Amino acid sequence: MGIVLGIESSCDETAAALVTTDRRIVAQRIASQVEAHAPYGGVVPEIAARAHAEKLAPMIAEVMQEAGLELTELDAIAATAGPGLIGGVMVGLVSAKALAMASDVPLIAINHLEGHALSPRLADETLEFSYALLLVSGGHCQILMVEGVGKYRRLSTTIDDALGEAFDKTAKILGLGYPGGPAVEQLAKSGDADAVPLPRPLVGSGEPHFSFAGLKSAVLRAKESGLHRDEDIAASFQQAAVDCLLDRLRVSLDPLDHVPSLVVAGGVAANQKIRSALEGFATDRSMRFVAPPLALCTDNAAMIAWAGAERLASGQSDPLDFAARPRWPLDPDAAPVRGAGAKA
Repeated sequence: MGIVLGIESSCDETAAALVTTDRRIVAQRIASQVEAHAPYGGVVPEIAARAHAEKLAPMIAEVMQEAGLELTELDAIAATAGPGLIGGVMVGLVSAKALAMASDVPLIAINHLEGHALSPRLADETLEFSYALLLVSGGHCQILMVEGVGKYRRLSTTIDDALGEAFDKTAKILGLGYPGGPAVEQLAKSGDADAVPLPRPLVGSGEPHFSFAGLKSAVLRAKESGLHRDEDIAASFQQAAVDCLLDRLRVSLDPLDHVPSLVVAGGVAANQKIRSALEGFATDRSMRFVAPPLALCTDNAAMIAWAGAERLASGQSDPLDFAARPRWPLDPDAAPVRGAGAKA
């Protein structure tokens, strides 16, 4: 049995965790920056990077002390190397490089998206490759086939905004604060999902990609009209998001011969209405539905450590001069798409 230290600092969560190769989370720490960013209604990169620099070293020391381990006893040190806010990514990656060099332990540079993509396998040892992945977070909205460690085939991406960003923007419009996803979901429970006529961008177009910019604009117009309750706007927005996800999944997956499992990962995967709709979609197509525990949906270091363990098992490690990357697509060979989706 091996053990890997994972470090995550790509956005506004500072995290460190120790995970064994037999899927046991030995120790973990996560420090949220919600209070620091709340006054601005979103993440401020400079504030995030400073907080990572202040919190990470003590956090790593705490998980090592809890496990009763020395750095030299680790099998690898894995750190998010991108994509993300480059200042924060550099804090985590440079820290991992220093520890790896000092202890003569292999460094494994992890794509943050791969951490999400493989996280369901940390929680469920029966999940085998390949599987379809709906990756929905604040910065990404994609459908991929996960064919193995480091083997990803992108079927769909967003041409403008990610769904998590649309949730946060809707929360800001409705005065709900940051982070917006949980707040919108809670408010929607007391609203009428059919009360506000909102668009479903690209639904019915036959194009596999996502678009949420128009939906955000429609939410703003609904709020400014003064004709609708906030609860109804939230519920209608959430239903529009669900409809978009299901339609894009149909377009992307129905043409494929056999997809044994549908997996959802990323922060938006914590939304219970979305989970329920995806489970129904999978059941209708005789696919197994897999969603990681809520603690593994949002950014965390356990998923980074596990991705490192998966890569270590396949004999992979990285040089100490590995560069941090603000953008890092899982499928670099995917055809470019119009709009901002070309970035990922």
